[in-house]
Amino acid sequence: GAMCLDFTFTEDALGTNKVVELMEGGSNVDVTNENLPEFLQSNLKYHLMDRVKPQLTELLLGFYDVVPEPLLTIFDFQELELLMCGLPTIDIDDWMKYTIYQGEYEAKGASSKTCKWFWDIVRNEFDQETRARLLQFVTGTSGVPSRGFSVLQGNDGNIRQFCINGVSKDFTLYPKAHTCFNRIDLPVYSSKDELREKLTVAVATSATGFDIE
Repeated sequence: GAMCLDFTFTEDALGTNKVVELMEGGSNVDVTNENLPEFLQSNLKYHLMDRVKPQLTELLLGFYDVVPEPLLTIFDFQELELLMCGLPTIDIDDWMKYTIYQGEYEAKGASSKTCKWFWDIVRNEFDQETRARLLQFVTGTSGVPSRGFSVLQGNDGNIRQFCINGVSKDFTLYPKAHTCFNRIDLPVYSSKDELREKLTVAVATSATGFDIE
């Protein structure tokens, strides 16, 4: 049913109410249960992008004066972060110490066979860049808090320690990341080689936005 809303937003512009259409002809489009997701997305896009478009455009033009746009388009967002911020120094022992385990790994924790393989690969086979990309994959950023993994934060600003959640391969063949919770769903693999292959593919393709299922 209708919600007594349409695809417009009313904002205060220097003391005057200004009606902004969130889509072409938005004032004539009622918000219903069916198009509510589209309305929320349009509203969010307006507040994050369109509302500050002039300022954002000036900021980008200034940025492109320093770094030409063609030089940036060859990087994905993760590579750009690593390029601008540098490779972090990741303390594997601290990372392991402040990791929690859920699902299939809750009982044995780091002693679970798959988790032992996971940490062995991260410590002894992954180079510094691949470790940083793994951290990006699971947490959304390669940055490590200055006080270490004990104060790792989620998107909501609350402390959310790195979490390895054990799942069945029937649920997913590849590791899945939940960056809001700093959690990786890690299937119970039958061999270290299988884990290495699937984890490497998941981390390498995460920047593309494609689902590898």
